[in-house]
Amino acid sequence: MKCLLRRMLDPNEFLSDYGVRSLSKLHQAHPYSITIRGEEKIVSYEPAESQTGIFGGNSNWRGPVWFPINYLLIESLQQFHHYYGDDFKVECPTGSGQFMHLKEVANELSNRLIKIWLRDDKGDCAFARASQPGLNNSQDRHRYLFHEYFHGDIGAGLGASHQTGWTGLVAKLIQQQGEFGTIQR
Repeated sequence: MKCLLRRMLDPNEFLSDYGVRSLSKLHQAHPYSITIRGEEKIVSYEPAESQTGIFGGNSNWRGPVWFPINYLLIESLQQFHHYYGDDFKVECPTGSGQFMHLKEVANELSNRLIKIWLRDDKGDCAFARASQPGLNNSQDRHRYLFHEYFHGDIGAGLGASHQTGWTGLVAKLIQQQGEFGTIQR
């Protein structure tokens, strides 16, 4: 399990400032190649929309952050912490020298997802980066969109902007982090 967590928590692979990516960033420099019926297919890391039509058309599972997957990872880490306790620690992020038990890792991932909607020093939210200039006026700056998925590197909201189903899970994460007192910018 530690080996899997090491890769998942590595910023050079799956860990983004805004959650866990759906494909390792290593594939940006080293695309995965497979030959199907004599034809080579290449899958590379793409943090936003797919640039090719292979494997199901505009497949955007090649690097963005997806809320349902991240939420399930967080819940799983919480459950594993319940079993293993505070003594089982992993380095988070990988290479940082900082070790956390699994509940702390779950909190870290939760905060990275919540950060998508937190305002930075300029008053901007990561989710709105792809919506500009659509959310530029003062009235729209107070609207929060729940996108289908998020850019794997900059947290910009992508896909449908009305996904209040699974992306609305951020409310549960905010509630949990509020109870734990661990919401961080």
